[in-house]
Amino acid sequence: MAHVQVRDTPRTSPDPDLAPHPPAAHVLPAPVTAPRTPPSFRAVLRHRYCSRLLIASVTGRLPLGMVPVALILAARADGHSLATASLLAALYGIAPALGLPLLGRLADLRGLPLPCHLGAVLAAASLGAVALAGTGNLAFTAVCVALAGAGCPPLEGGLRSLWPTLLPDTAHVRTAYTLDSSAQEIVYVTGPALAIATATWLSPAAALALAAAATLAGSLAFATARPARTWRAVPRRRDRLAVLRPPAMRPLLIALVFLGATVGALDVAGIAAADRQHASWLAGALPATFSAAGLLGGVLFARFQPAADPGPRHLLLLGAAYAVCWLPLLAPLPAPAVLALAMLPGALFVPLLTVASLTVTSLAPAGTSTEAVGWMSSAMRLGLAAGTALAGPLGGHFAIPLLAAAGCALLLGARTAPAPAPVLV
Repeated sequence: MAHVQVRDTPRTSPDPDLAPHPPAAHVLPAPVTAPRTPPSFRAVLRHRYCSRLLIASVTGRLPLGMVPVALILAARADGHSLATASLLAALYGIAPALGLPLLGRLADLRGLPLPCHLGAVLAAASLGAVALAGTGNLAFTAVCVALAGAGCPPLEGGLRSLWPTLLPDTAHVRTAYTLDSSAQEIVYVTGPALAIATATWLSPAAALALAAAATLAGSLAFATARPARTWRAVPRRRDRLAVLRPPAMRPLLIALVFLGATVGALDVAGIAAADRQHASWLAGALPATFSAAGLLGGVLFARFQPAADPGPRHLLLLGAAYAVCWLPLLAPLPAPAVLALAMLPGALFVPLLTVASLTVTSLAPAGTSTEAVGWMSSAMRLGLAAGTALAGPLGGHFAIPLLAAAGCALLLGARTAPAPAPVLV
């Protein structure tokens, strides 16, 4: 019998609309068994509501990739310096690190619709205000940008809390986590491209308005789906730091800060490498290639995932391999070789993030799954901002993401506490 870890998503009443495989009349249902071969992304999306929830979640998260670029373009168009424009973008990038755990906790306490609607309205109204008023008044713009970032709806955590209720076994849930991690790569590739295209054809203000519309549309489609409306976490203990209590959780979240720093430093390293080699195309092609390799790595990981739930050993091996894959980039290489070698760590990024996500949710105390993913997203975003901020003054060398990846691997090795036993359903 397969075991599904559903510690935060019990069904309080039978709901035939949410049953993945309803039994035929007068026939006893067969026991749910994990498939012999790992399920594909298509197998996950065939289950009811899965496609809608994933598309809505990605649409609602698209502004995370759009807004930083749109803010820079809007601030530059209003006459601000690049440094000022970058600070506004960094503020938007850091603000969700504060808002996501709080909105995630609200979701665990009150259900998903309330925090999704509140966050979407706050984020969309703040972005709309900047689009209408411009960035001339920096104090007003900074407040709106901070509110827009802090109001990012908890779509990622909500989706990961819903996967076990929609899918029949742990193999499908693991594939769903890989699919979700791969979809994040789409956010950070498509988002900037969409913002640049909209700003070029229309205006930077139009790009901000489009980001506001995407937040509202994605959040509304997600929160009004029946699984999101009916999901409730199990009652939780009154403990403000419940998510951070497990001893293994803290080093894991710090490791995710280092993992995020590798991506933030990569963007700067691409710009520095492009300058050194007089190949301006490399600055944009490097992060795009890294993300494309991440998508490929996610597909392969879903196809060849281990039969058992990944444990600390898998996490440590992936973290160590991810760090080693940065080593070849230290050598002086021509631009095409740099681009090719960046695919090595890129291909391991999504599998590493997937196993880390599964571990975070397995460590989370009962009733805190959405908040736990909020903390995970916060750690990644803080690392991304730190990597970008530190890589510039340090010359944008590929040693910076290498050191960050090594720090991530060392902290993953510090995770000696076993994960709690799964709840059997």
